[in-house]
Amino acid sequence: MRAPLFAVIASFVAAALPAQFGSPVPQNDLVKLTAAIHQKNGDEVRGVITAEIEKGWHVNSAHPLESFAIPTTLSLENAELVKADFPPHTIKSFTFSGGTKLAVYEGSIPIGFTARTAAQTITAKLHYQACNDTVCLPPRNATIAISLSNVGPALSRSRPAESRPYTNFTPLSAAPKDRITSTFLSHGLPLTLLILFVGGLALNLTPCVFPMIPITIGFFAMQSDGRRSRRLALSASYVAGLVVMYSVLGVAAALSGKLFGSWLQHPAVLIGLALLMLVLASSMFGAWEMTVPKFIANRSGGRAGLAGAAVMGLFVGIVAAPCVGPVVVALFTLVAGIGKPVIGFVMFGSLALGLGSPYLVALSAMPRPGEWMVQVKKAMGFVLIAMAFYFLRPLIGDDAFRWGVAASLLVGAVFLFLSRGVRGRVLRLACASLLLILGAAFVVPRTKGAIVQWQKYDTKTITNAGKPVIIDFYADWCLPCKELDEKTFSDRAVAAELDRFVRVKADLTNNEDPAVQKLTKQYAIVGVPTLVFLDSAGRELNAQRLTGFENPQAFVARLKQVR
Repeated sequence: MRAPLFAVIASFVAAALPAQFGSPVPQNDLVKLTAAIHQKNGDEVRGVITAEIEKGWHVNSAHPLESFAIPTTLSLENAELVKADFPPHTIKSFTFSGGTKLAVYEGSIPIGFTARTAAQTITAKLHYQACNDTVCLPPRNATIAISLSNVGPALSRSRPAESRPYTNFTPLSAAPKDRITSTFLSHGLPLTLLILFVGGLALNLTPCVFPMIPITIGFFAMQSDGRRSRRLALSASYVAGLVVMYSVLGVAAALSGKLFGSWLQHPAVLIGLALLMLVLASSMFGAWEMTVPKFIANRSGGRAGLAGAAVMGLFVGIVAAPCVGPVVVALFTLVAGIGKPVIGFVMFGSLALGLGSPYLVALSAMPRPGEWMVQVKKAMGFVLIAMAFYFLRPLIGDDAFRWGVAASLLVGAVFLFLSRGVRGRVLRLACASLLLILGAAFVVPRTKGAIVQWQKYDTKTITNAGKPVIIDFYADWCLPCKELDEKTFSDRAVAAELDRFVRVKADLTNNEDPAVQKLTKQYAIVGVPTLVFLDSAGRELNAQRLTGFENPQAFVARLKQVR
């Protein structure tokens, strides 16, 4: 009810201002436009219109959060507007909004556009509503006539710097819109929740989460008394633990201002995670049994209960953080921008529900604990030892990682093949065969893919490129960065497409280095790997920005959209 009431009051105040106070509406233009045309090929025109907003005033976002807010829009006369790229907005509350957070633009906002026209002059019109901290004015239009004479296929490098907002190639100060944010702005909450749920399902296949699946199922199986209702309750508590952990991690990343996952992948933490995998492996071999604190078990009749399941969710959230970090950061950035706790809770709940839903199905279908669980736990013990080598990979190198994983899996296969016992024999041999196949895959030498040469980050290299640029922001401690190098950049189709790019790598390993901090802030990097794309005219293509790993096929499609 508050939003419609606020809309009526704001409209009334805007209309009544001139009559009640004489003429309080500023007579000067609160928004002034400048324009620069970067390229004209036939009827297609590309350029940037920059809106300078008077200090102390703001205009609504092109994608306002509230339905009553008048969006800022761009239109053209004598031309067809094909595309307008507004920058990310900021979220603020004002005295007149009564605490409601609004999406607004302030200061200078560059608006990239693509148009089609045969005319020599076009007129751009920006429709906006200006407000300060206490009042909103009636909507206005700012216009500018843009001459297309003497504009060729490419922008001359000698054009004065002040007419080129992207001369220094400094992207927008706010983080660009990622896929989650773009989906929310374009298609609303229901589709966003569906995508988050499916994304949570996919996260179960990441190398950090996958090894925890049998551990978690085994834990639930031992705690369940056979009733499906109890299994469902345990799974729900587990999902709640995931929601809490991911929300806390997102808040910590936002408040610290550091790259998400960097503190989880420093050498000391990597060694700690590797040791944790070994400790969990010893549990799989029967050296000890994973239990929850006594005060929890004592209150639940000797079982871990709902609180124990929630603790397990918290634990899995910590282990999974290095793999799911980019998704959590993107989601938390969107939730913080929306500023509505209920929507934030529902979004994180959808992600965690997707991550936890396989357990809802598995726990309802699996039999009671028995010899089958013992054989699975032994097999997973060797997988966890292999996972220890996975976490140590940035420290020990690729060769040691490969042979360590191979040895762990092959020794596990031999152990299970030689084990005796009639009960669970079929499952034991199946697990042994699977470990043998996986171990052999690491022993067989991989064929080397294409070799892509990269340059060290340098502003001059980017400024004088004259063709598309790709900037790979990476860190030595980043495991997905290594995956990109080995699986995506080494692909021959990817390497062939990268030939037309200026390829630059920016090392963000030491996030205490002032130069790294400056670069991180300049390009609004929230996690690594992050790939930034600039077109031939030097404009960053926010829609193509990539955070995290992407397979070769999808990456080639992304590269083909950059010209």
